[in-house]
Amino acid sequence: MAVWAAAALPAAELEKRFTEFQVAESPDGRIVAAIGLQVAGADGKIHSETFADFALSDTLRPLFWQRLETMARNHGLFRLWTAETAPFWTRAAGFCTASAPPPQAFGPVRGPWLAMRLKDESADPTLIEAQFALFREAERAKREKLLQRAAAIRVVGTAIAVLLFVLSMGMLFWFFRHRTR
Repeated sequence: MAVWAAAALPAAELEKRFTEFQVAESPDGRIVAAIGLQVAGADGKIHSETFADFALSDTLRPLFWQRLETMARNHGLFRLWTAETAPFWTRAAGFCTASAPPPQAFGPVRGPWLAMRLKDESADPTLIEAQFALFREAERAKREKLLQRAAAIRVVGTAIAVLLFVLSMGMLFWFFRHRTR
């Protein structure tokens, strides 16, 4: 909390989300840096990067980045987002200016966002399976609707056939009764 407070971040709010953070500690056990990874669906947000001593930032950012990238891949994320402004994120990590806004789960957009695609969404087997399941469900719904229509047409056809039969029997009866002898 002292590191967050020193960086003028909302320490009380971030404390509630403590499990999102990766921390670096000094040999004497003091926390010298922290960075958060918020996961929302297939997207992740790197946020609240803080250092007790900014002289350590060049050493710690690559280590944090390795850890964050591994975590993002383990979570199966497709994209990472950040509003962090340090040049490291564009030069070394490979982030670029986002062409679309980040997911709403990451809060209001303040300033420019950077984004990085970790993997292509269309290549994900779980996504393909989910899309195929949706397709199967849609086809099943179409088939059921078609079967309902066929049943309705069968009922109408049967009713017409019965009506024609009754009419023809009535005409035949009338014909035999009024036939001239």
